[in-house]
Amino acid sequence: MDRNQKFVITIAREVGSGGRTVGRRLAEKLGVRYSDKELVRALVEKFGLSVYEIERLKGEKKNWLTDFIQWVAPVPSVKNIIGFDAKFAEDFRPDVTSSDVFKAESEIIRGIADNGSCVIAGRSGYFILKDHPNRLDVFITASRDSRIRRVMLKQGLTAEEAGIVIDSVDTARENYIKNFTGGSRYDARNYDLVINSDGHTEEQIADIILSYIG
Repeated sequence: MDRNQKFVITIAREVGSGGRTVGRRLAEKLGVRYSDKELVRALVEKFGLSVYEIERLKGEKKNWLTDFIQWVAPVPSVKNIIGFDAKFAEDFRPDVTSSDVFKAESEIIRGIADNGSCVIAGRSGYFILKDHPNRLDVFITASRDSRIRRVMLKQGLTAEEAGIVIDSVDTARENYIKNFTGGSRYDARNYDLVINSDGHTEEQIADIILSYIG
């Protein structure tokens, strides 16, 4: 990956590995846009953006995608995003299918990458942007014990509850990837760099990635 040209870094991660924070730290250090793919997915579902709606909006307003991206993922962090709340699920549209979401978010993710250098955290960014000419794909993992401790701390859960959350999210994400890409997110061949976050802070992992880039 050449930092002197427009680039994209995709970060796939296991829940409890710290990958989301790593992505944000990395984007801040690079001074580029950060996008959390799960946030994009939430907005797609919340506002009912289907592929049809995207195409319609593109026809009505030439720069609609740029405006939408600036709102969803401003440079260099997402700290000031409007209206994102854990309760967004209450507003999900039941008529929006997972296929609708994947197609719509794929277009949005490509648009983010086309609009400039960025870091995109999400489980299928590596697949959606596989044809991007200047990218780095990273996967962040961690031991189960480490993941449980992080989820317990972040969500105020017991060890048993954290384990249930981890198993549920792992299964859902793997099924999602298999359904839409035909592969597994655990296949190391998907990535340029695989990092075990055990014993490292998010800041240190972001620095490891920076060192790898050079």
